[in-house]
Amino acid sequence: MSSKVILTGDRPTGRLHIGHYVGSLRGRVEIQNAMDYKDMFVFIADAQALTDNFDNPEKVRQNIIEVALDYLSVGLDPNKITIFVQSMIPELTELAFYYMNLVTVARLQRNPTVKSEIQMRGFSKADRAEGKEQGTGSMKQGVVNPVQKQDASEGSSGHGEDNQPVFGSGLPVGFFTYPISQAADITAFKATTVPAGEDQKPMIEQTVEIVRKFNSIYGQTLVEPDILLPSNSACLRLPGTDGKAKMSKSLGNCIYLSESAEEVNKKVMGMYTDPLHISINDPGHIEGNTVFTYLDAFCRQEHFGLYLPEYASLDELKAHYQRGGLGDVKIKKFLGKILNQELEPIRERRKEFEKDIPEVYNMLQKGSRKAREVAASTMDDVRRAMKINYFEDKQLIAEQAERFKQQKH
Repeated sequence: MSSKVILTGDRPTGRLHIGHYVGSLRGRVEIQNAMDYKDMFVFIADAQALTDNFDNPEKVRQNIIEVALDYLSVGLDPNKITIFVQSMIPELTELAFYYMNLVTVARLQRNPTVKSEIQMRGFSKADRAEGKEQGTGSMKQGVVNPVQKQDASEGSSGHGEDNQPVFGSGLPVGFFTYPISQAADITAFKATTVPAGEDQKPMIEQTVEIVRKFNSIYGQTLVEPDILLPSNSACLRLPGTDGKAKMSKSLGNCIYLSESAEEVNKKVMGMYTDPLHISINDPGHIEGNTVFTYLDAFCRQEHFGLYLPEYASLDELKAHYQRGGLGDVKIKKFLGKILNQELEPIRERRKEFEKDIPEVYNMLQKGSRKAREVAASTMDDVRRAMKINYFEDKQLIAEQAERFKQQKH
């Protein structure tokens, strides 16, 4: 039997979209069905979602079921893997607390994923801690944390590329330290493999650092994880429909897994293509063209026989576009048919699961119970290594009893 332990998850801040699908969900189902693992855990990271939605818990609460339904509809099977809710495993919080002693503020500031996420959510400018409204035109420049100056010698100025402070005064500590929380999630289950997108590489690297530091201090206890990236390079980071580098709910440039065929077609027809391809006869550019990036991620050979028989392959379609004489509308209609073929069985499965929501919650509860048992076992190992298992250490109690007994006499 394989010794692999797989762990991955998603924040419940909304329905999952096709970026999640090609970046991780589709791969998770393939891993699950291959059965080449000892255990596989997929979790809904609600505690992590609360770090930047602390003032809107209802949003997180409502999206637990949305993510669970998306998991089930893409083919994740609770009979084969463990699906759980992060906040139901208190051991994760305890583990993250101990890891905080192993990571410096400067190291967190250097994490490029943390920087980009902070900027994207406006924490680099908006002072939410003091009740400032976060939104376009109302963001206020935050002050630089004094710790940034203290840690400059460690290689971090706390500034972005434009030399503006990255870490605003309204940045919640919980959000700032979420790489530590993520390390706790991974190591609590002794995961060896973490399927994730390319943007998560810095997070896995930081987890490995924490594992190595813990093991060097307390002895070999934790397991180092490896990241598993999508094999298709186009899937590493699917751009938004507007051509922006990141598909994001907050940017409104997503195609959701649960959207109707009509909604998908509408969004595809509005996709960013090549601004220089004004007329059909103009030569078109493939690089940076969102439609062709999506075709790279979703198109298969059989799609041409079904929907575009005048072309033999995607390479042939690209060549025609590049030399001119092929319009954007025709390519977008082709993409729309491909996406809807992929999403239709997902939509249908979701409708079936939606008929019994209590059972979906029952599935999550069962998975959370199993996950907690595993995390609790790891915590026993961690406490023993850190010598904070006072009540279980019978040898310690006996030695101290003997020591005080001798002192008395």
